[in-house]
Amino acid sequence: MTSPFRLDRALLRVSGPDAQTFLQNLLTQNLDTIDAGGVAYAALLSPQGKVVADMLVWSDSDEDETALILETDPGRAADLQRRLSLYKLRSKVTIAPAPELAVALLHGDEAVARLGLPAEPGAARAIGDATVFVDPRLAELGARAILPREGAAATLSGLGFAAGTVAGYERRRLAAGVPDGSRDLPVEKAILLENGFDELNAIDWQKGCYMGQELTARTRYRGLVRKRLLPVRIEGGAPAPGTPLMLGEQELGEMRSASADGTLGLAMVRLEALTGNAAPTFSAGAAKLSPDVPRWMRLPDLDEAKA
Repeated sequence: MTSPFRLDRALLRVSGPDAQTFLQNLLTQNLDTIDAGGVAYAALLSPQGKVVADMLVWSDSDEDETALILETDPGRAADLQRRLSLYKLRSKVTIAPAPELAVALLHGDEAVARLGLPAEPGAARAIGDATVFVDPRLAELGARAILPREGAAATLSGLGFAAGTVAGYERRRLAAGVPDGSRDLPVEKAILLENGFDELNAIDWQKGCYMGQELTARTRYRGLVRKRLLPVRIEGGAPAPGTPLMLGEQELGEMRSASADGTLGLAMVRLEALTGNAAPTFSAGAAKLSPDVPRWMRLPDLDEAKA
């Protein structure tokens, strides 16, 4: 049985005649490719090309109004709203929280098929007042619903989903190697290409300028990526975020988020640690961590990572 649960995410509505153009000039993804009801993954960067916030972007436009919903880390929502407001200038847009809406995750192997969706990232459809869609990062993360907060439980029940918990989704996310907001992306320090944003469908390399675009492109074309965020299997309990990963006397990574039971996590790992035939086992405090490379991840020639 698939299980929905209310996701602790914040929703911002960006509306007005200039809403699409306004966000198109700021975010990493090409929003002009999103039809009404479509969903994309994107990020707002600092001028230095570092992640300010990542988000799912949902088109809620109709014949009367252009509107986009930004679903983001609740700890970053107020600052994201503030920063977007700084860039408004004369743009005819309104940026405000959308407390009338809620997000539910519909995880489980059969959730996508039960909703009548193809197993393609970003595929979406309307069901009554709800928009259901496949996670635009990876289809294996399952489906989500954005729907009116009032009556959300009854709507989900009507779709045949029973209440669940967040633990199952978290294990799936961690095993897949997908970052979760500021837990895994240190604000104004994280770099897109070190955290999988290219493979996870957050960057359009053809769209032209956006905030931080020049430095992001330079990182790509000069092959400057030397670290990647990777899933790690943990023995001995999850280290605290920020704990160094050691290989002998050499520091080659840093811990990020972990599952509630402390057996799975994400860590930023220097690619030079992955060279050679043997899979490395890092120490992090009293814990032992073994990294995995997800099937979706494209790594450079690992011999070049030592350069």
